Amino acid sequence: KLTIYFHGANGENVVASDIPSNLEASVVEKRHELIEVVYEVDDQLAEIFLNDEPISPRDLKMAIRRATIARKFVPVYMGSAFKNKGVQPLLDGVLDYLPCPTEVENHALDQNNSEERVLLSGTPAGPLVALAFKLEEGRFGQLTYLRIYEGVIKKGEYIVNINTGKKIKVPRLVRMHSNEMEDIQEAHAGQIVAVFGVDCASGDTFTDGSVRYTMTSMNVPEPVMSLAVSPVSKDSGGQFSKALNRFTKEDPTFRVGLDAESGQTIISGMGELHLDIYVERIRRKYKVDAKVGRPRVNFRETVTQCAEFDYLHKKQSGGQGQYGRVCGYIEPLPIGSATKFEFENMIIGQAIPSNFIPAIEKGFKEASNSGSLIGHPVENIRIVLTDGASHAVDSSELAFKLAAIYALRQCYAAAKPVILEPIMLVELKVPTEFQGTVTGDINKRKGMIVGNDQDGDDTVIAAHVPLNNMFGYSTSLRSMTQGKGEFTMEYLEHAAVSQDVQTQLVNTYKASKGSE
Repeated sequence: KLTIYFHGANGENVVASDIPSNLEASVVEKRHELIEVVYEVDDQLAEIFLNDEPISPRDLKMAIRRATIARKFVPVYMGSAFKNKGVQPLLDGVLDYLPCPTEVENHALDQNNSEERVLLSGTPAGPLVALAFKLEEGRFGQLTYLRIYEGVIKKGEYIVNINTGKKIKVPRLVRMHSNEMEDIQEAHAGQIVAVFGVDCASGDTFTDGSVRYTMTSMNVPEPVMSLAVSPVSKDSGGQFSKALNRFTKEDPTFRVGLDAESGQTIISGMGELHLDIYVERIRRKYKVDAKVGRPRVNFRETVTQCAEFDYLHKKQSGGQGQYGRVCGYIEPLPIGSATKFEFENMIIGQAIPSNFIPAIEKGFKEASNSGSLIGHPVENIRIVLTDGASHAVDSSELAFKLAAIYALRQCYAAAKPVILEPIMLVELKVPTEFQGTVTGDINKRKGMIVGNDQDGDDTVIAAHVPLNNMFGYSTSLRSMTQGKGEFTMEYLEHAAVSQDVQTQLVNTYKASKGSE
């Protein structure tokens, strides 16, 4: 039992001395408290305690380590960032209590086997598996931080980015000491290093090419909300573009696109807060004032029954004309399908020459990017081509592509299309006294409560709520609970809207198209 003092301008001189006499009783009492807490989560220490045997510092340390690795106990260290007090004991605690790489199980996802979990050995002997977990703009370009889970990485050798399939040479390998760099030739499993000149995104996995493992899933959820953003000043366009490029590399759920009709830049993400944070980062970090449009929920459309199409695209206006006929049917894909769009050519014979089939598929894909109800993408649709006709002179790829586009529009209404909206899993924690008010508000927002638990004086509510009804919810929740309520929200699924909501959305879309 010692008192630790931190002297020097940056707390670098650590001096240990005896505990002052006026604090000795308090220290003994607190140590006893610590032992009581730890023996409740560690059987070996409990046995020593119950046998009234003396507990040595080593016994207590080992018990804390076992409980921490088992995730039953969380050590907390006191310290102050001002003058760096308490840094050295904290680093000692990392060594004493946190697991080394071989003491934890890390699993990769095998991309050759439907993302089946694979246990990594955590040793240098296995194939290289490294995760890019942080990106930084350095003086020499992008600095990518890698955590090596297995194998060895060497300067000058080639590594493969599994997410993009690109083979990259490691030009420079460094070990980071705060903001200082130490050039190294190689690094092993368990180490964190940084590489220069590697173009990648945060969350990408690198291997030596012998395996196709990723540390995070490559199935990134589709964005559920979009915003139109633009810089207030035209002079800041360069910084604005730089910021958006940076964010797309950092976060695979953040997307940037261009609205073909309005020419506006559209950012898409997983919710209102997600996009608000990025707009704020553009302002603060890149010093660009951005104009933000009204949030737009990313609805989808789908069909609910089979419908046949038979469309002839024929145009003759002097010179070579256009001729293409497509016949077949569209139908909904089965629930749980791996793909959202399926095209199948079931033509027997050469009614349509095979070199035009890719153009037909392209036409159907293009048409499904914008449904007839509200102009949002159509998904979970299967298109089957059963027959058609071509002309020896006038048929072309363009003619068949246009025939496919018009064919889908022709039969779309007969397939009884519906609008799908993003449903969010909302988890709330509110004082029990406000439970009735909050539950009533969730019901008003057309939410479905799926869980209700008690946590001390608080009630924990889980609900499925349409994202379109969740705008400004944080402000509403604060006012309902006197600022004591909190919530988290994550995307769950797209589900069909009710008939009245669908009618309202269709009418709004038609009105906006009419005003244009």
